[in-house]
Amino acid sequence: MNDKIEGVPSLAGAIRGCKCPACRKGNLFPVPIYSFSKLTDVNKECPVCGETLVPEPDFFYGAMYISYALSVALFISIMVALNVLMENPDLMAYIFSVVFFNVLLLPVMLRYSKTLYLYGVGRIKFRG
Repeated sequence: MNDKIEGVPSLAGAIRGCKCPACRKGNLFPVPIYSFSKLTDVNKECPVCGETLVPEPDFFYGAMYISYALSVALFISIMVALNVLMENPDLMAYIFSVVFFNVLLLPVMLRYSKTLYLYGVGRIKFRG
């Protein structure tokens, strides 16, 4: 199976690049990932195909569940990594590590939770 159709990214590539579900070319977000001024803003329409990217008001509140799941997965991963890498980690090592990586990866988790939510329940079909 071909990963790309005439320059159009695959589904995984489009999700990874936070692209429009309809054309897989336009950006979902108007600013770069570490631009904290408008971190959670989503384009109302795709800049390439014009598809509506916000199906209804407050649509992306459901993405909080995905963001929560990503945070829990990060928390468990950090706990396992600390227990494997250190013989007897201190409580402060756990707390510092969890806080540090949650703050560091917050923009990534917010973006991907919205992207996954839009692809999962947005009902926007690929028109490639």
